[in-house]
Amino acid sequence: TGEKVYASGLRNPAGIAWAPDQKTLWTAVNERDELGDNLVPDYMTSVKEGGFYGWPYAYFGQHEDPNHKGEKPEMVKKSITPDVSLGAHTASLGIVFYTKNKFPQKYKNGAFIGQHGSWNRATLSGYKVVFVPFENNKAGKPEDFLTGFIADEPKGEVHGRPVGVAVQQDGSLLVADDSGNKIWKVSASK
Repeated sequence: TGEKVYASGLRNPAGIAWAPDQKTLWTAVNERDELGDNLVPDYMTSVKEGGFYGWPYAYFGQHEDPNHKGEKPEMVKKSITPDVSLGAHTASLGIVFYTKNKFPQKYKNGAFIGQHGSWNRATLSGYKVVFVPFENNKAGKPEDFLTGFIADEPKGEVHGRPVGVAVQQDGSLLVADDSGNKIWKVSASK
C-alpha cells in the first residue's frame, strides 16, 4: 500500500507540527504514568525518520522502564533522548510554531504547547501554555507563557485546562480550554 512507519516508540504523540523550515517534524509527547510523581517527563522532540523513542521499554532516552526490565535491552540501547523536557505529567498536548510578527521577536519561530495538566500527582503540574524558544533550529528551555489556570492548588481546583493551540492570521494565539469550555485569545499589545 506504500505505507511505512516514520518513527516508533512514541507513547502518545498528541500534538505534531512542522518547524517553520518545513524540514523537521516535531511532536509533544504525553508520556507514561505510574512511575511516580516526578517520572516520566512529557517532552517535545524532533522526530527522526526511522527513530525509536523508547516506548514501552525505556523512557527519556535509555532509562529502562522497571515494568519491562530485561525484556528488550537492544531497544533500550537504541532509544533516542528527546530534545526538551516539559515536566512530569503535564499532559503536553497541542503544539504550534509561531511564524507571525505580532508578538515580540523572541517568539518568532518558537513553539507554543498547551499543557492540559496532571491528574495523578500529589501537586498539580501543567495547566498552562509554555513557549519553547528556537535559535538556529535548536530548541531552548520551556518558559511559562499563559498561566493562572490553577484556582486552588491544595484542593486541586482549576479554572481551566489548556489543550489545543493555534495561531490566527492576525498573529494572535488561540488556546482551547476543554474544562472551562472556552477558547482564549492572546494578542500582543502596543
